[in-house]
Amino acid sequence: MDTDINPTANHDVILAVEKSVTGRMWVARPAEHRIVQAISQNHSLPEIVARVVAGRGIGIDDAAIFLNPTLKETLPDPSHFKDMDKACSRVADAIVTGEKVAVFGDYDVDGATSSAIFKLFFKSIGQDITAYIPDRMREGYGPNTKALLELKAAGHSLAITVDCGIVSFDPIAAATDAGLDIIVVDHHQAEAKLPDAVAVVNPNRVDEEPGYGQLAAIGVSFITVVGINRELRKRSWYQEQDIAEPGLLNWLDLVALGTICDMVPLTGINRAMVTQGLKIMAMRKNIGLKALSDVASINEPPGTYHAGFLLGPRVNAGGRVGRSEAGTILLSTDDEQEASRISQELNTYNAERKTIEAMVLEDAMGQVSNKIGVGGIVPPVIIASNVGWHPGVIGIAAGRLKEHFNRPTIVIAIDENGDAKGSGRSIMGVDLGAAITAARQSEILTAGGGHAMAAGLSMRQENIKNLGNFLNERLKNKVDDAITTLSLKLDGVLNLSAVNAALVDDLDKVGPYGQGNAQPRFAFSNVLLTYVDIVGKDHVKCTLKSGDGSTVKAMAFRSADKPLGQLLIESRGKNIKIAGTIRNNHWNGRTTAEIFIDDACA
Repeated sequence: MDTDINPTANHDVILAVEKSVTGRMWVARPAEHRIVQAISQNHSLPEIVARVVAGRGIGIDDAAIFLNPTLKETLPDPSHFKDMDKACSRVADAIVTGEKVAVFGDYDVDGATSSAIFKLFFKSIGQDITAYIPDRMREGYGPNTKALLELKAAGHSLAITVDCGIVSFDPIAAATDAGLDIIVVDHHQAEAKLPDAVAVVNPNRVDEEPGYGQLAAIGVSFITVVGINRELRKRSWYQEQDIAEPGLLNWLDLVALGTICDMVPLTGINRAMVTQGLKIMAMRKNIGLKALSDVASINEPPGTYHAGFLLGPRVNAGGRVGRSEAGTILLSTDDEQEASRISQELNTYNAERKTIEAMVLEDAMGQVSNKIGVGGIVPPVIIASNVGWHPGVIGIAAGRLKEHFNRPTIVIAIDENGDAKGSGRSIMGVDLGAAITAARQSEILTAGGGHAMAAGLSMRQENIKNLGNFLNERLKNKVDDAITTLSLKLDGVLNLSAVNAALVDDLDKVGPYGQGNAQPRFAFSNVLLTYVDIVGKDHVKCTLKSGDGSTVKAMAFRSADKPLGQLLIESRGKNIKIAGTIRNNHWNGRTTAEIFIDDACA
């Protein structure tokens, strides 16, 4: 949900809502009328769409690139990144001399796509590369000494870590001492100290030039592959081998999937890669993605929703509750039967994941609610932990708790030996990744790191209370500031009569939407709730009616037990103000626009 943590006096309050049912002020995105008019005229856009563009800080001169982002305009020269030339040269050496190479990836979507793109690149040039994805339960996240030394013993002379490795100092040092060259390709927050590797490619290195820190690991991996391809071309290797250069752009579907699912900002280069990648995804060229799309019943051109909520969770399910390597194998296979089999397997894992997740979430929610008590004070940082929780679903549970309590949240799974693994999610304005890094440096954690909005950790059970004290003291003021100044950014006020499929199609021109480019959100005044009911487990479905007789169907997801859902249920037959996004629903050959309700005010 797109929230602004620092509303200023220049923000207009929408519909006089200073505190909604979720405790937020509704404020208008600043958009200068002159700029809106110019963008509308120059690009033949409806004024409301031009206002959405201007509301994202896009000026007249930047609108063309924003509306039609291309890699030609945004893709950086690989050599821009520190150590990139060393990395590409070392990989090219290995290819030319026929060395045995491995890619060591994470088990989430970003890691799976990053591993798969190296697999596809090597396969396309007639080379082999071993993909090693650690088991979440047995090995945990990131490189471990045992696995790296086993790769060395199996004859590998070079290993490329993707979406991991930036703080894996001891395992990489052990591998280097054993004679295994390591190249780190990562995007997580780095420290001043870097691993003892041949090359460390990471836009978030402390000494890196700013500008590309929003890249997911798959973005960094793609640019690295571009660099390796260029190095081979410089060496005339393709000419000598009499093979054609691979079509790198054909793999942008993987780049789009990994970028969307890792929740990085869809701005700049990310926006261009996702825009072009979704076009490739619609062509169904990747056999694995094609099979997975069929299993997920995707029968329309894919967008960020399909990637983030239908494809991504299924790829993730292998690493959460099944086979960690299943996602990488699926996304890099050229065997249709194998793709079909793995897609069905991942679909089964995803159903299992949902069941496990529901049990852990119910347990964690009850634990936190009991600690707080009725009318009690919610702590700055919420921590829930228990023995026996499945580590594969704690990140999802943390996200759900964060949404419910609006606080940074960490959910920790403890095994029978007292070893604990945790996953955290944060709120806007509170850098959880930096705080977790500080906790590791203070030796409260045995491992930990991440992003501003998400983090992972390992620790001993006896230190959980110390972690809570450390984080609450460190983050209290930031959390207080974020909560007290919380607001919901809106792109304007609409009448229900304006909500139709054509408007959604026009708004889609400003996509793709995600982190950093939020789905346009609008307010609706004095809408009558003619129908309200709970559907599924906890979704609230409504029919809205305006004074002119216009009606629109609406849905508030996962809200039945929250203040938003309760207000909607209690307001049946009444007029209220609502805020939400508009999306098209395709059903039985018909397309209708619906409102997804985010907030409301009586």
